[in-house]
Amino acid sequence: MAETKLCFPFSLKTERMAFYLQFSYPISTFSCSNLYNGTRTQPFKFLCTSSSPQSDSSNSREESIKDSSGENDKGHVILVEKYRNGNLKRYVIDNDSEMKMFLEEHVPTTTGSQDLDISGMELSWLPKVIKDFVLPSGFPGGWGGLFLRNFRSCFCCCHQMGFKGWNWCPWTLFHWSGGRFGNIFDYDPKQWRMYADFIGSAGSIFDLCTPLYPSYFLPLASLGNLAKAVARGLKDPSFRVIQNHFAIAGNLGDVAAKEEVWEVAAELLGLSLGILALDTPGISKSYPTLALTWLSVRILHLWFRYQSLSVLQFNTINLKRARILVNSHVLHCTVPGINECNRMESILLWQRFLRPQIIFEVSLEEMINGGKYRSMQIKQLLHMYKEEEYFLVVNQQKLTHFQVFVSFKEGATSLSVFRSVWQTYWLYQNWGWSDNIFDRLEQSLVELRDRFPDLLQQLTDAGWDTNSLSLKVPKEMLIKELS
Repeated sequence: MAETKLCFPFSLKTERMAFYLQFSYPISTFSCSNLYNGTRTQPFKFLCTSSSPQSDSSNSREESIKDSSGENDKGHVILVEKYRNGNLKRYVIDNDSEMKMFLEEHVPTTTGSQDLDISGMELSWLPKVIKDFVLPSGFPGGWGGLFLRNFRSCFCCCHQMGFKGWNWCPWTLFHWSGGRFGNIFDYDPKQWRMYADFIGSAGSIFDLCTPLYPSYFLPLASLGNLAKAVARGLKDPSFRVIQNHFAIAGNLGDVAAKEEVWEVAAELLGLSLGILALDTPGISKSYPTLALTWLSVRILHLWFRYQSLSVLQFNTINLKRARILVNSHVLHCTVPGINECNRMESILLWQRFLRPQIIFEVSLEEMINGGKYRSMQIKQLLHMYKEEEYFLVVNQQKLTHFQVFVSFKEGATSLSVFRSVWQTYWLYQNWGWSDNIFDRLEQSLVELRDRFPDLLQQLTDAGWDTNSLSLKVPKEMLIKELS
């Protein structure tokens, strides 16, 4: 099966402009409307071309990007957005100083025999969503062998015990939830540990309802087990991160072993109290009393869990703590200490509900539409951020609250994310001082470069770990500047 590349024109002018990249391969065309969420409703015309995978290796694609950056009679490429799935978006400024965008879609193919050693495979044939679901960061690194051992153990277990679907389903959901959200536990373990208890409590509610609806015992009990399995899938990975936090002396195994002892002792004590409560006639024979007792204990449990997570003192800087630190530095030129910042951190609130709102990994096309920039302004924007490893603009179409778009360049690090957060908060606090958007962006960058070293110094003096920031750089899309 051949590889397919799709290219289509994009212009900032209102009229349609026909401009295509030329290829030496056979072409075909088709149309599609409403490709993006913007207001554009005119259909796009695509130019399709096919090429063999051998003729389009990663090195040749890199050379193609470099070669296309030069001037020619139709314009030059100023930057390329590179997507993890192999797609490229090329932004071209033509001789009329108009910006156009071309999408080049890469469809990987596999030919010939493949090595059966999973640990040495690139797994290019595997869909990206499946890779993110089952493969951790750093794959292969020995993970292939682990997969084969687990598969063999599971197969033998199923052969000996029989494959009982009712028991298998919660086990599957437990691992699905961990696989689906595995890349987020390192950055906010407190939040996900709390969410795990909420979901587990919801599962217990289904169990509690079974005496009321005995004819629906099986579906209620199944839903309860499924919810508990998902809760366990969220609890275990996030708790491992918390355990690692307590292993100050590098004694993670010792900490985990002692935690198991405490957990077993607590479970035995709770089981004893539960049996004692059920032997009490006033509780066991009155369902309202039983339900009220369970609800009281569960609420108390959630409150204790929240309090225990609130007192955790992480000296690492994740996005929530970065917001608190940056906001204090922008407003007061000081940063809170580790204890104070951890107390101020919101455990339950999602990032999307925090203000100002930061939207990461936004394509230049969306930035252009959101900022209503013209071609010459785009050139100015690129020049403005030439010393930074990211682009940041304010969404001027969002009237209800302050929102910024951020995209990262190749080579961006966690420090780049931290710098973008600082610039966001400066703009948020100083948004009304000028009517010129470029004056505001330019001044925010001046302030960033002048004051950010002081922020890092204050964080170091306060005991924060600035060498390993827990700020994830999105990898779905990275920008490569060419001019």
